[in-house]
Amino acid sequence: MTSVISWDLPFNTPTVVFAKRQLKTMKLESLESLPIFTPELECLFKLFEKYGYELRIAGGAVRDILICNDTVPTDMDFATTATPCQMKEMFTKEQVRMLNKNGEAHGTITARINDKVNYEITTLRIDVVTDGRRAKVEYTKDWELDANRRDLTVNSMFLGYDGTVYDYFNGLDDLKNKRIRFVGSPEQRIREDYLRILRYFRFYGRLAPDPDNHEQVTLDAIRENAAGLANISGERIWVEIRKILCGRMTAHILKLMIELGIGQYIGLQKASNFRELYLVCERTEDVSYHHMTRMTALLDDEADVYKLHERNKLSNEELAMALFIVKHRGDKMEDDLQSYCIDLHTDSSGGDTKVTNKIVELMKYCGHHKMAEEFPSVKLPQLPVSGHDLTQNNVPRGPKFASTLNELRKIWKDSRYTLSKEELIEKIPQVLENLPENFKKKKKN
Repeated sequence: MTSVISWDLPFNTPTVVFAKRQLKTMKLESLESLPIFTPELECLFKLFEKYGYELRIAGGAVRDILICNDTVPTDMDFATTATPCQMKEMFTKEQVRMLNKNGEAHGTITARINDKVNYEITTLRIDVVTDGRRAKVEYTKDWELDANRRDLTVNSMFLGYDGTVYDYFNGLDDLKNKRIRFVGSPEQRIREDYLRILRYFRFYGRLAPDPDNHEQVTLDAIRENAAGLANISGERIWVEIRKILCGRMTAHILKLMIELGIGQYIGLQKASNFRELYLVCERTEDVSYHHMTRMTALLDDEADVYKLHERNKLSNEELAMALFIVKHRGDKMEDDLQSYCIDLHTDSSGGDTKVTNKIVELMKYCGHHKMAEEFPSVKLPQLPVSGHDLTQNNVPRGPKFASTLNELRKIWKDSRYTLSKEELIEKIPQVLENLPENFKKKKKN
């Protein structure tokens, strides 16, 4: 049975939907007419056709092409009826280089076409056993069974070389209506991989029209299964949280996640200052920002920062950024923001660029956008004395050396950066005399 439906989506061709059981297909123009087309892509499809195997673009790439077919998806995954052994045999015969052969255990072969483009191709499969993190799979030739094991309906579609979109679970309609739903039972999909809870919220923030368009059955399933995130690695969790922080409706989504009991499993045990979160998200809405600038709004103190780090294995840059903002967001900055930023830069350790970046993010956090934009161009005063000058003036190496340099920096700052090198060197004996006798002992303790 054939029906014609008019959709308000950015397709270049009429949208004709053919219904057969659950399957709906829609014909776009052939891939040759889309920006994703390359000679390498054509070569890949022709190769599978030559050996009698079906190949389709799968998952998120199809979603992104349907949303805007004028752009090329960042990642393009493929699904096929060929098994890994059949793909290896085919690529070997055709002298196609294969990469990352460890992927074969998961049904994936990576082929490098024309020694130019890498394509990741996975055999159609079904999950036989899952533990909430990993799955044991069996291969299949049934496209619907493979679509059934995917997380969200908008991520469960396939696209053939002739431009045919294959939709088994109403993904086309959900994409049109900006509706985020799990494939089939939300509870079953979540229990197959608990990280899907965070993926749900990430895609909700990306595609949904407003903050309150969730289906209650989905929220109930998330609440009942939130504890499953405890067994997911911090690295995997943090990848999703970072994307939520950089997406739309961040404050609404994080608040809902915590209300559903997720916070304790993702390093946000105490998070409750939603007013601050909404305020910071509003301040960063129309500017580029570091994701930790938003995240820090939910962290009350350094202990909270380290709890988040302990759970999610933050990078050194992320950890330093959060600690810096937590320490200085309550400072009295007065009206002369430039002087405040210059003084803060002088007082802060680290490379000039890293310190400047932290100050810029602090300004964004506090809503001082003009200073955030201008500060990287401000000519910063340079301390006239160096470690070499201290050595030349008999300052002993060790803790006293660093402390002397820091004291000279404070004196220079208090002079509003007017003291010369000679004037600072003259103060070295006085600085050394004022250092406590048990300085080294205190430092060790």
